[in-house]
Amino acid sequence: MKNRPGRTGFRFQSRRVPLPLVIEAEGLGRRFGARTVLEGVSIGVRQGEVFGVVGPDGAGKTTLLQILAGILRPSFGACRVLGEDVRRRADRVQAKVGYMSQGFSLYDQLTVAENISFAAGIRDVPKAAFAARKTQLLNMAGLERFEARREGALSGGMRKKLALCANLIHEPPLLILDEPSLGVDPLSRRELWRMLEGAKAAGRSIIFATSYMDEADGSDRVLLLRDGRPLAIGSPAELRTSARQRVYRVTTADPTALENQLTDSAAVLSFQKRTLGEYRVQLSEAAQPHFPAAKTAEIAEPTMEDVFTVASAPLGRSSSPSAASQNRAPSSEILVAAQAITQRFGDFVAVDDVSLEIKAGEVLGLLGPNGAGKTTLIRILCGLLSPTEGRAQVAGFDVARQSDQVRATIGYVSQKFSLFTDLTSQENLSFFTRAYGVAPAEVTSRIAWACERAGFHLGEEGLVRNLSSALRQRLALACAIVHRPRVLFLDEPTSGVDPLSRFRFWRLISTLAAEGVAVIVSTHYLEEATYCDRLGLMMDGRMIALGSLAMLEAELGLKGARVEDVFMGFIDRERKKLTRAA
Repeated sequence: MKNRPGRTGFRFQSRRVPLPLVIEAEGLGRRFGARTVLEGVSIGVRQGEVFGVVGPDGAGKTTLLQILAGILRPSFGACRVLGEDVRRRADRVQAKVGYMSQGFSLYDQLTVAENISFAAGIRDVPKAAFAARKTQLLNMAGLERFEARREGALSGGMRKKLALCANLIHEPPLLILDEPSLGVDPLSRRELWRMLEGAKAAGRSIIFATSYMDEADGSDRVLLLRDGRPLAIGSPAELRTSARQRVYRVTTADPTALENQLTDSAAVLSFQKRTLGEYRVQLSEAAQPHFPAAKTAEIAEPTMEDVFTVASAPLGRSSSPSAASQNRAPSSEILVAAQAITQRFGDFVAVDDVSLEIKAGEVLGLLGPNGAGKTTLIRILCGLLSPTEGRAQVAGFDVARQSDQVRATIGYVSQKFSLFTDLTSQENLSFFTRAYGVAPAEVTSRIAWACERAGFHLGEEGLVRNLSSALRQRLALACAIVHRPRVLFLDEPTSGVDPLSRFRFWRLISTLAAEGVAVIVSTHYLEEATYCDRLGLMMDGRMIALGSLAMLEAELGLKGARVEDVFMGFIDRERKKLTRAA
């Protein structure tokens, strides 16, 4: 009998005879000073098993993996890895495992081949075996053509695959991977997980951390973590069973009325718009939902995102923006207009002949592989970079000639939130009011308005570095809108946060759009495309598709497809065009 395959492509045979344990942990925890960041973790990982540790930033995933890799000592509990005690024999654990941190641990001045050679040297790989192993790994990673390329010149996805090669070169029996696909586009994620499938087929055990809930479906078993504590543990099938009858597919002829009812209902934990008039709804308890604006409501098979949302329910349901603020429709006023924008860096073309318009109250989602040009395009439209060719106007100002005026009328949240972590929330907000030129007499009211719109409560004490990722995300949004910008740029704002926090954040974005703000957001979470009015798909600096999700589906001849299928459809079509042209 086979388990249900996840999107990663893994398929695992069930085992009748238990294999030996490679990880044994009981009551594991870690304290930093007076702060406990991990506690009560008891897991066993068997030989050849793929074990997923799933949760948002700040859940304790990295701390757990570093304990298992022999890098951190546990404050309490017991743990053995590959037969070695992590307290007394940490050096032996480190020598036996392959540990891939979020920071790659590569050398950007060395080439691909030199990085692998260095990794082999410090791991004492026999010279007789090195050449064959290197060739096999580079072929598996699709990096054979890039042996001479410097690591610093690789895309994010290629760097992740190179880091995995460096950790496989000594053929460890256990791979410990910390968020291997964080910040990687869907195409690179597929290639990375194909490599991991090969490692599993070779008999290796894999324990990995991720904030992508769909990757949990590719695991034999999953540990759900939040705030350093286990929420649930079991196989994906077992965990999905726990959420059954709490997830519904709801259709309506009046989306606005239904959204208002879903927002007001205490029984609704979260909901996502799938297509025009179709929603996925998670309930706080098993019950038949009743919403007057619903046309149909039927039980849906839970996903791992549903499981995490439901498992988090006992921790509390925070408020969403008011229902009235969600009624919106883009106006006819164009706030962003780009004509034939091109950006070159030497011989490299980062953005290639891109034209687009964005109206007041519209949400445009930018999708594309790593290196597609999304961040460069955003920097141009923010007035941070003058285009090599073409023209762009934002809120009536030319991005090249009037960049100061452009920056005064926009809000920008970067991938790292652009906050000062050694300041308090109040100090960050006060700094941004001064930086944006808010009149002193309006500072207090503006901060209160921005915090209310961003769903951030100023009562949060302490330094920003001690806030959860979800709270930092909301604070960053409050800082970006404190001057009431007309255009808001969000560069992967939801990376690393849990599904419930992403849902609430998108409700906040919808609130701002309802007030006439034009929003441009880049993301690697393809399901977030359903929250956008239009999508712009970029590849190799070009805009290869632009329109609503329904329009893009129709262009490919698809109906009711997943966003990932639409994304890959346009990527494949573009590649075929390039192949024919060559």
